[in-house]
Amino acid sequence: MILEYIDRNIGKVLKDPVGFIHYPFIDPGSVYDGNVWDWDTYWSVYGLLPLADQLSLPDARERILRHAKGNVQNFFDWQLEDGYIPMMIENGKWPEPYLNIQHKNGVLMNMHKPFLCQQIRLISEYAGDYTWVFPHLEGLDRYFERYRADYLHERSGLYVWVDDIMIGMDNDPASFGRPKRSTANIYLNSFMVMELEAAAQIYLAAAKAFQADRPDDSIHCSMQAVTAAQEKVRLIRAIQEQMFDKRDGFYYSVDVDVETRKYDWFHQGLGVFWKSMPIRIATWTGFLPLLAGFADEEQAQELRRHFHDEAAFGSGYGIPTLGKNEPMFNIEATNNPSNWLGPIWLVANYCVFRGMLNYGFREEAQELCSRSVRLLEKDLEKTGCLHEYYDPATGEPVMNGGFINWNILVLNMIRELENA
Repeated sequence: MILEYIDRNIGKVLKDPVGFIHYPFIDPGSVYDGNVWDWDTYWSVYGLLPLADQLSLPDARERILRHAKGNVQNFFDWQLEDGYIPMMIENGKWPEPYLNIQHKNGVLMNMHKPFLCQQIRLISEYAGDYTWVFPHLEGLDRYFERYRADYLHERSGLYVWVDDIMIGMDNDPASFGRPKRSTANIYLNSFMVMELEAAAQIYLAAAKAFQADRPDDSIHCSMQAVTAAQEKVRLIRAIQEQMFDKRDGFYYSVDVDVETRKYDWFHQGLGVFWKSMPIRIATWTGFLPLLAGFADEEQAQELRRHFHDEAAFGSGYGIPTLGKNEPMFNIEATNNPSNWLGPIWLVANYCVFRGMLNYGFREEAQELCSRSVRLLEKDLEKTGCLHEYYDPATGEPVMNGGFINWNILVLNMIRELENA
């Protein structure tokens, strides 16, 4: 039923160039029609590529690849000289993406979430070809330079959001409404580990391809690959030291706005020697180290225990995005920000599912898969379409019918369980 629905509707989200969006792209559907988003396009491609041969869409494989590459090309197309890439490109009333306009005006904005290299690697591995992205390698260099300059918190060694705008889990209480540059979010840092790993693979592919005819470029790419690998190791070390809470056995975002603030002659003695403070709010993103693969076995077992905590994450339809026993738990319909304070989102279900499968927790993965299938089938039977997010208690859709995007990932779950 789910496959048939996606097959009937997938053509609606494969968009041709329009306005200042110069390459084919994939939008999420529903109210997001005509917009190119960073992590949304990644998950769309992640779900669609292995599905291509099952779709009735003419030339499905070639068309999905063309639009997938177009996603990446659109972001490089609007990369600024200082390396900044916007999180979203909208075909709107402005002459260029609004986020770029703000950045040019001196407003420090969040930039493309760490899914650019992951999407490039995903496409390239599927196509068996990295050469299509080689013209953008210099842009990739500048992308990471910008991340290091504006988003890497030097004292903690963790990455921070500039503010709470378009941060993926939009109203995550660990970041939403808090002071600028104060939160090192476990979401951002876990996915940055995966981004650095993907970057190393891209640079190594380029170094190998350039070895014979472009030796200087080959050496440069080799060095960039080493840098990315080293940064990944350092980042994992910082995450493990500061973001895994040994008392609770869970990964949390942390507050990095900690320093000794002297007032007159006060506070002259022992100052703040710690690098960050835990923000003990349990969200689905605390399971992401399983997806990224850097949790050790003991930590993985702790996360498995939290998965079974009915008071926090119990639901017949998957993982509530915020623990049900948190005071901010709320499932109201809201856009800008979208609501991640407890509703079920299929992307969260998938990430936790894949993390469980990575560590051999097949029973938990099977459970999440079954609950996700049940959720979407119930929606299709009742409404005839899929929605953006759902009530964890009833499985009823909260808002935005016609949303496709990462709902496709339920089919990945089925396929990956069969192949595990």
